[in-house]
Order: sequence, then C-alpha cells, then structure tokens
Amino acid sequence: MKQKISITIDEEKIELLEEMLKEGRFRSKSHIIEYSLNKFLKEIN
Repeated sequence: MKQKISITIDEEKIELLEEMLKEGRFRSKSHIIEYSLNKFLKEIN
C-alpha cells in the first residue's frame, strides 16, 4: 500500500525533475522520487 507524504525540495531540483518528465523518462514526480529512494536504499544496504 502506498502512502501520501509531503516534502520540500529546492526550486532548482524541481526544475530538473520537470525536465526529466518532459523527456518522458518518468511518469510523474512521485515516480522519480520513488525510483531514486529505492536506488538509494539498495545502495546503503
């Protein structure tokens, strides 16, 4: 089950996320954040 959360991110990073969306690399900002978090969690384990 997924749960909705709220985060605060620098405008510069938001612009980068929006560029990735325009390129079609991800479905949504949530998809980018979840993908990145999964990658980070695998890396530290």
